[in-house]
Formats: sequence, structure tokens, C-alpha cells
Amino acid sequence: MISLAGGIPAPDLIDTEGLEAATFRAVESARNATYQYGLTEGELFLREEIASRMVAQGISAEPDHILVTSGSQQALDIVARAFLDEGDSVLVEEPTYLAALQVFNMAGAKTLVFQGDQYGIDFTRLESLVANNRIKLMYLVPNFSNPTGTTLRLPERTKLVEFAIRHDIMIVEDDPYGDLRYDGEHVASLFEIAEQSFNSKNRVIYISSFSKTVAPGLRLGWCIPPESYFHSLCRAKQSMDLHSSTLSQYTAGYYLKSGRLDGRLQLLKKAYKCRRDALIKAISEHLPDALELNVPDGGMFLWGRFANGLDASLVLQQALSHHVMFVPGKYFYCEIPDLSSVRLSFSTITPSLADEAVKRLAIAIQRTEQRETQG
Repeated sequence: MISLAGGIPAPDLIDTEGLEAATFRAVESARNATYQYGLTEGELFLREEIASRMVAQGISAEPDHILVTSGSQQALDIVARAFLDEGDSVLVEEPTYLAALQVFNMAGAKTLVFQGDQYGIDFTRLESLVANNRIKLMYLVPNFSNPTGTTLRLPERTKLVEFAIRHDIMIVEDDPYGDLRYDGEHVASLFEIAEQSFNSKNRVIYISSFSKTVAPGLRLGWCIPPESYFHSLCRAKQSMDLHSSTLSQYTAGYYLKSGRLDGRLQLLKKAYKCRRDALIKAISEHLPDALELNVPDGGMFLWGRFANGLDASLVLQQALSHHVMFVPGKYFYCEIPDLSSVRLSFSTITPSLADEAVKRLAIAIQRTEQRETQG
């Protein structure tokens, strides 16, 4: 089976040698502390390393105001528990990250959608939603979004921050892919824009993770909330798991301290760009008119739509019988889904596998069209 489905880092690109060395150093240096209960907010050693990386990216964060979480997924859950009451509303892009929708639904919140991509945001709809609903949060993945791969432009980011300040809405900026840019120029984070352009330090909660850049098995992410909310988020985390794995934290801390991550990021970006281009090339050769694509500047995903209006779920049924899989786009919608949309992940496939995957996908599309015609 060739998978274009999973949003996971390439197993062959994980720095196992560096992580093994960091784990050994963690056990040798920290000794008993590595196996002991830790601080709810996270080990200071790791928070200092995260803070250093954040400053290099234009995000000012003191170690004492960084909350280490068990992956960015837990950070989302903590924010939802701390901010949302039953019946509150959350603004989300559509389509958006499926697991975020699940978190907000579990919190009893109502998700209200707006459209946003590299070309702009429908601010008229946003103003209408605010006028008729009690909105607590706005959730965005501004860099190489999951599932669409799009990146929000700087002018749109600035307008969003101004909008949130004017309507007293907290922005949740989910940024697991920001380090994986291989085309174009860096765009300032919403967190940075709020602080630098609007002198606001209480409008954006920044979330990120080591899962896409170091190793998902560490189960480590972090959250940088406004200082006034830090302790309430800590209490929410404490009620969930007391603290994230101490061994994982020391391993991640020593890995960052080793300086290997920057080199690894360059390798990842080069590889993912190559794999993205290979998948696009295969689609242009084998499916020149069948699939309309959004080409991302980074991250792990291509977002597409079957040009002939085929239902992606029906295509998937045929694709599985030809040993290739992908994710139908309908799962990333809150309201009326685009049944022809599809997410294709390229992070784990080599160029040769990309070509074979698209050949199989072409057969699946042909079989689906035949069934629809006979239908």
C-alpha cells in the first residue's frame, strides 16, 4: 500500500543518531531527575531552549511563560478547557484541521466558519458572524495549513489581528509546520504582529510542536499564552496529566542544545520540496486534467479537487483496491463539504513511489468514472 494519507514526518528523515545521543546524555546528566515527577509547566532546561528558538523566529517569549505540553494536540485541548463554556463559539477556517474541530466539539462549542487562503479572507462574513454570536476564540493554521497547505499573507494576518483586538477575540495560532518553509519568504507570526504592530501581548496564544520537525514519538509541544492566562492553562494541564514526560523533555532539551536541529531542518526542507515536486510532476503527467491542485510553499500537503466533480470517497474505494490511499477532503469541513476535494501527503514518499502512486490513482479515477457512467 502506498500512502498519501498520513500527515506524519518521513521515518527515514528522523535524526535517530542525534536523538539517541540526546537520550543518553539526558540519562547520564539528569540521572534520577529524568525518571522523577516534573514541573507541570515543563522542565526549565527545555523551556529555555524553546525560548531561544522562538526569539530567533521573531517571537519574544520568556521561559517562565512557556507551557510544555504533550504534543500540540494537548495544547489545543488545554486552551479549549480553559476558555470555552458550553454554547460559546469558535471561528475557524474552512476547511481546517480535523482534530481541532474534534476538540472544540468536545468542549461543547459551536464552530463558525470563514473562508481564508493565500488570496484573502472574507472579512464581511467575519463581521457578520461576530454581530450574531458570542465568540471566544479564533483558530488558525497560518503556515502551510492542514489540509490545504496554504499560507496566510502578511496583510491578511495584520487585518485579522486588528479584527480580533477590536472584537475582543482570542486568536489561537497553531504553527506545527512553520519551520518547514522551502519556497518564498518568512511571514511574521500573528503573535509577533500583535506585539510589534499593535503593542498587544494578550491577544494571541501561540502553539507549536516537535512532532513534525524532531520526532512525534517524543509527544512534546508547547504553548505561549498571554501572561495573564498562563497559570489557568497550567492548572488545566495539571488536571489532565500532571506534566509531560520528563525523559522526553530532557531528550528534546539536549537535542536542541546539540545544535543538530538547524541542519536537520535544512535536510527536511530539501527532501520535502523534492517530494512535493515529484508528486506534482507525476500528477501533471498522469492526471493532467483530472486534478486541480494548490501548490504549497512548505509543509507536507497538496490540496486538490477532482476537476470532473467525482466524489473523492468513491475514488478512494477504488484506490484502496489498487493499493494507494489518500484522505477525502470532506472530513476537514464543518458545514457543507466539498465532496470532490482531496488531501495528498507527500512527506513519506520517494519520487519513484510518487509516480507509482499517481499511476494507481489514475486507474482508480478511471474505474470510478466508468461506474458513475454505468450507474
